[in-house]
Amino acid sequence: MTGDWRMDRIGAALRGENPTVLRRLESGFAVIGDVQFLPGYSVLLVDEPNVQRLSDLPRAKRLSFLSDMDLLGEAVERACRQMDPGFRRVNLEILGNTDPFLHAHVWPRFAWEPAELVGKPVWLYPRERWSDERFGLGPRHDALRDAIGGELDRLPSLD
Repeated sequence: MTGDWRMDRIGAALRGENPTVLRRLESGFAVIGDVQFLPGYSVLLVDEPNVQRLSDLPRAKRLSFLSDMDLLGEAVERACRQMDPGFRRVNLEILGNTDPFLHAHVWPRFAWEPAELVGKPVWLYPRERWSDERFGLGPRHDALRDAIGGELDRLPSLD
């Protein structure tokens, strides 16, 4: 996956040009992560490109974003539990240290992870995991994409 969409992920999602989008949610976009060394890694992108932090949103939209983060987390949990017997849990994070837009990370965690990392933050994985082509998002992740998207379709939203 290459292209200019990475330079403006939210704008590309709004234009229907972001290939990682799984579903449009109330407050933004559920997308599958560019790297899949933990299969099912997903991100919730806010649908307002200029919003940098949760506190930039009005209270109702803030609660909607947190609700969508929960929804995506549950969808990832259900999909990963069905596809991998080593699934353990999901970690949810809003960090905001690198990308200048509000987003939430949804990290599935597995029993097969290295013992020295399984109970630690994902960010402690070696740098090469993040750039290794073996873990890059591609067609081999289509079943996983479909499973997460299907779970998002089945889960009730708060509309």
